[in-house]
Amino acid sequence: MKKQYYAIIDIGSNTMRLVIYLREKGGRLKEVENVKASARLRTFLDDENKLIQAGIDRLLTTLKSFQGVAETYLLEEMVCVATATIRQAANQKDVVQQVKKETGMKIRTLSDQEEAYYGYLAVVNSTSISTGITVDIGGGSTEVTYFKNRELMEAHSFPFGALTLKEFFSNDIPPTEDEIKALQTYLSEQFRSLPWLTAKEIPLIAIGGSARNLVQIDQNLKEYPPLAGLHQYKMYDTDIKKISNYLMSLKPEKLSKVEGLSKDRADIIIPAIEVFHSLYQVVQADSFILSRKGLRDGVFYEQLSKEVGSILFPNVLEDSMQELITDFNLDPKQILHVQYLTRQLFDHIKEHGLMHLDKKDWQLLKRASYLCNLGEYIDAESSAQHTFYLLANRTIDGLTHKDRLRLALIASYKNKTTFKQFIKPFKSWFLKDERKKLRHLGALLKFSYCLDATKRQVVKEIRCDDHKSKFTITIKCQGGFNPPRRISNRKAKKAFRKGNQKRN
Repeated sequence: MKKQYYAIIDIGSNTMRLVIYLREKGGRLKEVENVKASARLRTFLDDENKLIQAGIDRLLTTLKSFQGVAETYLLEEMVCVATATIRQAANQKDVVQQVKKETGMKIRTLSDQEEAYYGYLAVVNSTSISTGITVDIGGGSTEVTYFKNRELMEAHSFPFGALTLKEFFSNDIPPTEDEIKALQTYLSEQFRSLPWLTAKEIPLIAIGGSARNLVQIDQNLKEYPPLAGLHQYKMYDTDIKKISNYLMSLKPEKLSKVEGLSKDRADIIIPAIEVFHSLYQVVQADSFILSRKGLRDGVFYEQLSKEVGSILFPNVLEDSMQELITDFNLDPKQILHVQYLTRQLFDHIKEHGLMHLDKKDWQLLKRASYLCNLGEYIDAESSAQHTFYLLANRTIDGLTHKDRLRLALIASYKNKTTFKQFIKPFKSWFLKDERKKLRHLGALLKFSYCLDATKRQVVKEIRCDDHKSKFTITIKCQGGFNPPRRISNRKAKKAFRKGNQKRN
């Protein structure tokens, strides 16, 4: 089957990007190339708000270099969109015509409402957040949206971005305390001018390069455990303020060397952080979450929606699970059978009070049952290690970092020893009781998986009886059971020891 590649060029006020996607079997898009250029087109607007020729030349040079990269792929389509600087340029029409003449590219200049809308679309189709506020800080504008039950309720574009705020409020790097106070007052007034932003007490979801840099700095300061990916990373108001104070204390030469901070953002990161902090306070947000998916993804989500008949993917997390099942060639028939056995065992254990279990525990266990021993795709002998690494370090749309780790720990369960090895760097993330429950859920899933190790669906029913201190599991089979019995006796004893059978 021919591989289908799609490309988008995003002409921003601060940076320009080329992103190339591969359309996968399930229809979703996987990023395969991401090229960034710090063009800073905003700085080429003159007093009449015209983009001067030097800026146009930089735009053309960058676009031509992007074309060189794109030509190495057999593209189905390439889209080129522009935001605030081109939108606000008095000579926008001339710029677009010159680009068309020199490169053959047709620039689509997005309206401020379109820019906000695509950010919203990216967030609701790549996270499990149903209600929230999005914020996307560009170089020359800042877009905010409010969505409820995944439906867009409000959208607005402010005529300021990280570059313009630096120009208006800061002559120094880092800014002085007086400059910061003036900036904070201005931002608070701007955000409070929109009643629908005030006191919402919902997540604030940030999009864009400044937000990514903020998260990377936070991870480095916290010496974040080895868990890859930035998408759906969660922070709080105190974290943002701590980073702002830290950066404000640095001299210019030190600021540009901060781990996680791009050199081309060193002079604008503090104004951007103040936007996040001020908006967090106005919204009275309950958390700050990064969405690595933004405007570019939103543009393509809109195109995909034409095929499925809805702008919203029905179930973001289930789609992500299906991608993993497809990517690692997992057997759907075995998955459903292991899930069936796991549910029987789960219900019996709950009924007999061996563990305190609830709906959330089943949802977590069900999720893990889709991906149990996924690492066999790479190497059967070290399946547990590969399963844990792959799930812990792969972005899974719809799961926060902590939920992703829970999934990895349960799906990769082999025995108590390996569980302790896997959870060791993250031990502080969970209380003792939760660590114990995760281990027990992993053992439960491992036991069920062992019963269908031959993938023949021989085991048809599990019954459990509790007589005083003895817990008996009766397995009803059809056909020859010897291979799975040997496997279950050897492996399941390790996974489901007597200690897991005692009442809490």
